[in-house]
Amino acid sequence: MNLKYEKISKTLGPLAAQLVLTLYENQRPVFHAVEAEKILGDQAKAKRVLSRLVDHGIATRLKPGIFRLVPFELGFEKEYLGNPYVVAREIAMSSHIRAGSKEKQPEDYYLSHGSAFSIHQMTTQPNLMIHTSSPRLIRSCTIQGTEFHFVRCKPEHLFGLDEGWVEKSERVRVSDLERTLLDGLKQPGYCGGLTEVAKGMAMKRSQFNPQKLVAYALRLDIGAVVRRLGFMMELYQIGSEEHFTGLQAKLTTTHQLLDPDLPAEGKFQSRWKLRLNVPIEELRTVGST
Repeated sequence: MNLKYEKISKTLGPLAAQLVLTLYENQRPVFHAVEAEKILGDQAKAKRVLSRLVDHGIATRLKPGIFRLVPFELGFEKEYLGNPYVVAREIAMSSHIRAGSKEKQPEDYYLSHGSAFSIHQMTTQPNLMIHTSSPRLIRSCTIQGTEFHFVRCKPEHLFGLDEGWVEKSERVRVSDLERTLLDGLKQPGYCGGLTEVAKGMAMKRSQFNPQKLVAYALRLDIGAVVRRLGFMMELYQIGSEEHFTGLQAKLTTTHQLLDPDLPAEGKFQSRWKLRLNVPIEELRTVGST
């Protein structure tokens, strides 16, 4: 045991040192109370040790049952969040964590909307709210000034996902480039508005796989998303008439708003059955910058 753990052992006892050492060996700087119980073999002992770690600034209690080890190089801090994407992952997975469970738990979450836009570098603005999608109902919360917003999705909509590195030893599930765009078109308010979604689409236009965009849209089977995608792909010259035809085959006679968060006004566009409540000149300007 190195000097840092020896110091913890002398100050807080060997159980505290054992817990911290094991968590770092397992690459679990963000961890759950039930993991501490499993490592120490006793719920009461784990509760006492965790309380001491928090009191001495060696760990931070992020929310009930979820903790974060404070890196030794930062000294002893009462509040330390670390990478917010990792925290979002652990909050989303918290109901699956079971003491002593040997079964692999389903990872039914992914970083989405504005957070995915940031991860894919599709935005020019800092994203101050962390968005995560999951088919489970998870309460949104604020931890140390950072807002964590959880979007409920259908289980069958857990597709188009990748794993990305957000730290040297930490990976999170995140929507791929095409799925990120579709989530933005579905709920642009979670990405800063439709204009911000348009900016991201224009920035990455050469990297989108148009066939994948169409396939994802048809799989989501949300009429408004199909309309918005077709309109925007055509506007930014992504894909071909073959792709547009595939999307148009799913259209009904009903007109949907281009931006669902803005008032129902503007011209009706018959080709994509949209009401253009965002000026098309504004979207063209975004695409040319």
